[in-house]
Amino acid sequence: MADLTLRAVGKTYGGKGGVAVLKDINLDIKTGELIVFVGPSGCGKSTLMRMIAGLETISEGTLDIDGQKVNDVPPAQRGIAMVFQSYALYPHMTVRDNMAFALKIAGKTGAEIDAAVTRAANALQLTPYLDRLPKALSGGQRQRVAIGRAIVRDPKVYLFDEPLSNLDAALRVATRIEIAQLKEAMPDRTMIYVTHDQVEAMTLASRIVVLAKGGIAQVGTPMELYERPTSEFVAQFIGSPAMNLLAGTIDKPGAETVVSLASGLTVTVPIATTAADKGRRVNVGVRPEDLQPATGAALYQGKVALTEALGEVTLLYFEPQADGTQVVGKLPGNHSGLRGQTLGLTADPSKLHLFSEGVSLRR
Repeated sequence: MADLTLRAVGKTYGGKGGVAVLKDINLDIKTGELIVFVGPSGCGKSTLMRMIAGLETISEGTLDIDGQKVNDVPPAQRGIAMVFQSYALYPHMTVRDNMAFALKIAGKTGAEIDAAVTRAANALQLTPYLDRLPKALSGGQRQRVAIGRAIVRDPKVYLFDEPLSNLDAALRVATRIEIAQLKEAMPDRTMIYVTHDQVEAMTLASRIVVLAKGGIAQVGTPMELYERPTSEFVAQFIGSPAMNLLAGTIDKPGAETVVSLASGLTVTVPIATTAADKGRRVNVGVRPEDLQPATGAALYQGKVALTEALGEVTLLYFEPQADGTQVVGKLPGNHSGLRGQTLGLTADPSKLHLFSEGVSLRR
């Protein structure tokens, strides 16, 4: 069992009056969850993970593991194993010895070490490579050895700090699947995973923690963040390409809100507003994949400046609007012939979002 509780956790470099990189982090992580930290570069993802591991001191607040405050507990005593972005393998040791090293230091018997290494090697398909040196392995195999080194310790919590970022695209997919299968094989183990890759976050996470400006922007399941972002930041950070935002003004508030867009078009958004919201400046959000060619009234109309045919989908980049915003559409199939054409797009009203001052108006 490994519940983690963070209360008002913060990190400041330089002592009092220094630079605060994290502040007021409140988070409950339940046993068996796979929590993914995402956010832009410099938002504090890795710093927060290192604080949980004990590799960074906690400037303020408390971190509890299974109800015990561990702020001042050494890393080796927290029941945590960490997999880093760099493999950090001992180059002169075989795969078997790399995986067994921590257990030897802990004073485990030879039988215990052999059993643990065998279990981990079988789980990660490393058995044929146990007698090889790291230099004889591919990047993906080395990363699996690093993961295996963590597994043999049988910790309460696994920490993964961007473990796939050094791999090429094909190996990232294969290793991501292996991590997902590993988690299924260990349902009672808690995992925290840092990544900048949205696909990793969306496919692996029980819940995603979006970090921004030193704090938590939103916490939720992958589909909660995708379908019901609470802010423009989360709406545009989750999803690729980013959500389109169309500027406008609330013309008719009510159970369904009529918005007059800056382009001159009008759209009805099934999100309730009040009479006090009339005239309020808003942004109507719509994801590129929710746009489709309009046969009637259009949500957006513009000239296609560029197309990117990806096989299963085509990305349409429209000429920038007057305010510099560029709308992107994502249509299934091949539509490369649309370049240079003026096209009207619409979307299912239920897929539309409404933001004011960066915050969602969806109640």
